[in-house]
Amino acid sequence: MSAALVVWGLGLYILFALVIAFLARSGKAASLSDYFLAGRSLGGVVSALSYSATTYSAFMLVGLAGLTYRGGVGALGFELVYLSGMVLVAFFGPRFWLVGKKFGYVTPPEMLGDRYGSRGVAVIAALASCLFLIPYCAVQLAGVGYLLEGMTGGAVSFTAGAVLATVLAVLLAWIAGMRSVAWTDAFQSLVMILTATAVVLVVVSELGGFGGLFSRLEAEKPELLTVPGNGFFSFSTFVGLTLPWFFFSISNPQVSQRLFMPKSLVEMRRMLIIFLGFGLVYTLVSVLWGFSAAVRFPSLASPDLATPTLLSSGWVPPLLGVIVMVGIMAAAISTVDSILLTLSSIVARDLYGSMGKERDPARQLRAGLWVIPLIALLSYLFASLKLNLIAVLAVSSSAGLLVMVPSVLGAFFWKRGTSAGVLASILGGGITVIWLEWTQTRWFGQASGVWGLAFSLLLFVGVSLLTKPAEEPADRFLGYLRGALKERNIW
Repeated sequence: MSAALVVWGLGLYILFALVIAFLARSGKAASLSDYFLAGRSLGGVVSALSYSATTYSAFMLVGLAGLTYRGGVGALGFELVYLSGMVLVAFFGPRFWLVGKKFGYVTPPEMLGDRYGSRGVAVIAALASCLFLIPYCAVQLAGVGYLLEGMTGGAVSFTAGAVLATVLAVLLAWIAGMRSVAWTDAFQSLVMILTATAVVLVVVSELGGFGGLFSRLEAEKPELLTVPGNGFFSFSTFVGLTLPWFFFSISNPQVSQRLFMPKSLVEMRRMLIIFLGFGLVYTLVSVLWGFSAAVRFPSLASPDLATPTLLSSGWVPPLLGVIVMVGIMAAAISTVDSILLTLSSIVARDLYGSMGKERDPARQLRAGLWVIPLIALLSYLFASLKLNLIAVLAVSSSAGLLVMVPSVLGAFFWKRGTSAGVLASILGGGITVIWLEWTQTRWFGQASGVWGLAFSLLLFVGVSLLTKPAEEPADRFLGYLRGALKERNIW
């Protein structure tokens, strides 16, 4: 594919994204809530499209396609488990929204700190979020780097692509905060799903239609149509990959923070329904891309090259290929700028704001603005390591955030939970995940996320039973929530 055509496509995308971001501004942000949560006023459609673009990033059309190329149909089951995990949004979403609106929470760590009556809980949850989300952010930057390098035959280097994505993500986050991110996300998600679907139909038709594609798979690569197939998707590998994804919506703060943003519970319900439809279509498209690449290019050096190689092949019209490339890049950048905003709000609210002299919201907002490029730089440095298999790296990062799950569950359903239990849970579980990932140890063949979640749950329950809960914050939080749920007839 012509490098000039790719550059023109990138230029037009950047122009459109920046124009939409500027149009989304509604004056200067007056508060943390306005800048980081779009004033808690997003409608269901924009929320759904933004949620989709943030969730389905380079991981899908680069990572999930690569995972399908590597391990076959098990990748479909893996991603469908994530969609099934959206039942957690249906259940926890109204609870997050109600307490967020009532008590003015800006970040999930702030909510945990208030519920357990401990500033230390907010600080530790904030540090854990930063530690595990920066590598996940880096995965998106690496995805853009691989994509541009592959589609231009190296004319646009991995480094140039990652730097471009980093700079653009910072600009979109800076311009108007979550308002600009949400509206650019909505634009980007429509581009990515329409063009990705168009391309998969073109590619499959070149292979003789869906019947022709699966006939060739059955004849040439039958192992991709079974589980464990070629051995990649063993039971332990499947569990290790899917467990973080099932709890993704409540463990990852860049996602759970979005549960504070809809303007009403009706809009939240609309967001969930639209997202589920979007996710199912995009999942099927990504898996079909991986299968198509496996048939057409059976000997790629890296599974993550499946998508860029397919797009730069003669089967895809160059203009359509560039548009899809822009959609994938846009999705990755939307995830990056969302993470930048979430982490900067966490640093400003829960770390900088925890200092005795820095509780002024205006100062916290200024601190958050300056933190954005710093986090972006750290993410780029991690991306420059060029580690392979994007999907696995993304899940490894999310595995660390699984240690937040017991604290979140306890916040809403176990009054006996204590701040000491939360601290032990996050620290003990987090250290376990880091050590297992660092040493590449798999106790009894199970992935780090399995053990991290198990240890954090045991520590949370055990330490909580041995320590005294903060009764006043728990009564205030749970008392309000019970009354609000009953009033709205929510189960």
